[in-house]
Amino acid sequence: MPKSFISVLIATLALLTLGCGKDLKDPDQEKKHIGPFRETANVLTLYSDSAKVLIRLQAPMQEDYENGDVIFSDGIDVEFYEEGGAVTSTLRANYGKQERNKDLYLVRGNVIVENLQKKEKLETEELYWNKAKAEIYTDKFVKITTPEEILMGHGLQANQDFSIYKIKKVTGVFSLKE
Repeated sequence: MPKSFISVLIATLALLTLGCGKDLKDPDQEKKHIGPFRETANVLTLYSDSAKVLIRLQAPMQEDYENGDVIFSDGIDVEFYEEGGAVTSTLRANYGKQERNKDLYLVRGNVIVENLQKKEKLETEELYWNKAKAEIYTDKFVKITTPEEILMGHGLQANQDFSIYKIKKVTGVFSLKE
């Protein structure tokens, strides 16, 4: 065989080999996954201290993300317990998001917090729950229904069991005791 034929064959094979390799900088080949890396249905999470349940969180769907955040796209239902084991208050919403690095929850859509012992109910469209500080707050419109009155306002700060609260910019009908 002539040397020129072998040289051309080797050159052709080399070009074909180089042409078939992956270009690592091609953006189509390095697409990152956007969205949750894990989805869990019918979630039940218990937070306890010294083997006593303090908080019970339930959700129909939990989506976990790479940055540690968790989204409860189908709603969230939280129960707060006293030391004796009785439920003191509840928190329900149509949507929830936990920022794990801050231990902060944001809940939205038909948010209802009830203090079962005092028979008081808070209604709002958006609320933050800081689990580490055991408090809830919002700057949105709030409506609080007690056995005696209905209070309304914009903004609220409360402890997480909703037994002590402060409404900002209060409006509504309420009675003053002498």
